[in-house]
Amino acid sequence: MQKKVFASIPILYRVAFLLIILGLIFSFYYFSRNHDIKRETAESTFIPEIIKSDEEWNAILTPQQFYVLREKGTDAPFSENVLLYEKRKGTYVTADCNEAVFRSEQKFDSGTGWPSFWAPIEGGIVEVSDNTLGLERIEVVGKKCGGHLGHVFNDGPQPTGLRYCINPSALKFIPDPWNLHTTCKYPII
Repeated sequence: MQKKVFASIPILYRVAFLLIILGLIFSFYYFSRNHDIKRETAESTFIPEIIKSDEEWNAILTPQQFYVLREKGTDAPFSENVLLYEKRKGTYVTADCNEAVFRSEQKFDSGTGWPSFWAPIEGGIVEVSDNTLGLERIEVVGKKCGGHLGHVFNDGPQPTGLRYCINPSALKFIPDPWNLHTTCKYPII
């Protein structure tokens, strides 16, 4: 009976199904490895400058921020559109310590549903090896408080070729001060 059911499926559909499965396996293998990123990462024993208890973090973070920053969770893609579509010039800081980590000039639309940057602010983050889920990845954490921000991948734009894929719950945006001379044709009196 089973042989007749399988035989009734046209060969073209069987080949297409096999190719899809092989493509998925290859994609998972290829994109799960940061094979082109040759960089130094901190050991998993990285110790942040500021250390607080879970109770202290719970008092200053929202439940979602605590989940992402302290428990290394992940926001759903497109779940926070304010930061995702932010176009003003300014600085992105960590939600836990207000540490400057990215500038708007390095932000780009990756189409992934998470804010993405091609470079961090120098000295604001630490890259840590992450082998969870059986994948070789590079985790991005804030240098001052050690909160989980996201991961860095090798599929970004030039000049770095990197994509810092960051959870929006881990960030806050601080716009640059308004410059009256460059943004307004008529001064306010």
